[in-house]
Amino acid sequence: MTTPLDQIPVQRALISVYDKTGLAELAQGLAGAGVEIVSTGSTAAMIQAAGVEVTEVAEVTGFPEVLGGRVKTLHPFIHSGILADKNVGEHMDQLTEHDIAPFDLVVVNLYPFVETVASGASQPEAIEQIDIGGPTMVRAAAKNHGSVAIVTNPEAYHDILTAVANGGFTLAQRQRLAVEAFAHTASYDTAVATWMADNFDDADHPAYAGNALELKETLRYGENPHQPAAIYTTATTPAPGVAQATLLHGKAMSFNNYVDADAAIRAAYTFTEPAVAIIKHANPCGLAVASVDADDAIANAHRKAHATDPVSAFGGVIAANRPVSAAMAAQVKEIFTEVVVAPSFTPEALEVLTTKKNIRLLQLPEDFALETKEFKQISGGMLVQEADIYQAPGDNPENWELVAGSPADEATMSDLVFAWQAVRAPKSNAILLASDQAAVGIGMGQVNRLDSCRLAIERANTLGAASTGAQDVSTPGGAENVSGSNAPDRASGSVAASDAFFPFPDGLQILIDAGVRAVVQPGGSVRDEEVIEAANAAGITMYMTGGARHFYHG
Repeated sequence: MTTPLDQIPVQRALISVYDKTGLAELAQGLAGAGVEIVSTGSTAAMIQAAGVEVTEVAEVTGFPEVLGGRVKTLHPFIHSGILADKNVGEHMDQLTEHDIAPFDLVVVNLYPFVETVASGASQPEAIEQIDIGGPTMVRAAAKNHGSVAIVTNPEAYHDILTAVANGGFTLAQRQRLAVEAFAHTASYDTAVATWMADNFDDADHPAYAGNALELKETLRYGENPHQPAAIYTTATTPAPGVAQATLLHGKAMSFNNYVDADAAIRAAYTFTEPAVAIIKHANPCGLAVASVDADDAIANAHRKAHATDPVSAFGGVIAANRPVSAAMAAQVKEIFTEVVVAPSFTPEALEVLTTKKNIRLLQLPEDFALETKEFKQISGGMLVQEADIYQAPGDNPENWELVAGSPADEATMSDLVFAWQAVRAPKSNAILLASDQAAVGIGMGQVNRLDSCRLAIERANTLGAASTGAQDVSTPGGAENVSGSNAPDRASGSVAASDAFFPFPDGLQILIDAGVRAVVQPGGSVRDEEVIEAANAAGITMYMTGGARHFYHG
């Protein structure tokens, strides 16, 4: 085993890139430093057009590019020059014997497979963008980093020229570049393998599931100050999400900001109507929709969402599924808020909100969409599932079964449908009370459904605003008129959704005693008949979804 050279002067470079950004300037800089350049196809043509002398790969190999360019660098004269260990005399003797010159620098970037798939290209078009020669050169040079520097990122071209001018790449530089190179090919191969599995493997769960992560930013800390943390992004994600969002204003996002923002958009984007979700510690404390015909619908949705629980909304994270308007911004301005995340902000809204130093404004990418597949890390492995996006037959109210009471009128059914969609957002066990297309009480994250029922009632009657339409959002926390003799009785007359069945009638009885007028729940308990009997005895309406449920463990 040999010791790698500390610094290697760059005398000969191999360049083969799809992304031509900065290529002319790089070639001119290398040529000016006396570096011999070997290149391929369109890369060589562009270098020549920049007035730089270049040797085409076909001249080195003595063999032309064939198969429409699929084969050009896969040749011993190229790969021997990349893989020769300059510390091994036998290697260098063999190069001399076969009249092969070694490379000191390899600059390669790959065919745009990920971008091609994202564009909606056909399968043959995607397959044609699976690079073979490029990754082979990258891996060869990265393996032989003791003798060769490998660069895959056009943003590093300035560093190349600096290193050349300073006598070549040091071992530490070559090692860092090798790490980047193997990460680059790993991400590329993961994207290809994932796409192949999605398109050609008929199994519900293919034998391979990959997710290549690339560092976006080191965070100040994690959930707690003693936990180091960072945020990574993945090129294999079908659509960009909160990790790719743009921070328009405010301090850098924290670990908990990202967690809550993700939970908020998951809740808000459940709805096709204008919707606003307010999240605290990854659970909703406010959730509402507004009619598309309403004046300033998104401001109306926010006003109703804030009224769900004005106390908990203080210091929360807000998500809107429509552009934030000036009217909504004026409401938000009066409440201490950590983050507002939305598809966009009107100029007037930005003018209002940017006066608040400590609020973070996060704009989602234009092609944002909820994830269709979810990964959850556990010790020793990963759980993978299709995302819960209301795809079960029982999520369609036309498939609900009326098991107790009279059929719901239009307004009641509208609230039941809203509640059933909204109950997906809180942690299980979840009970959500709703009225006028807004949550009025949420019981969540409890270890039994009785406690969730009690908590939903308590929050509805002690923490909410007396009138969702007239809620004053100007007081931080909205704390007036939420307790004591002035507390609203919002549970009475509301509807309820339960994310899973009632195992006994006692949980339903708590809701009945509080005045809930209609309930939707999955059904499926061995005591369903007892639960239905309790509903009929109280004269309330109850629907069952045929087993469709919405557990969310987070």
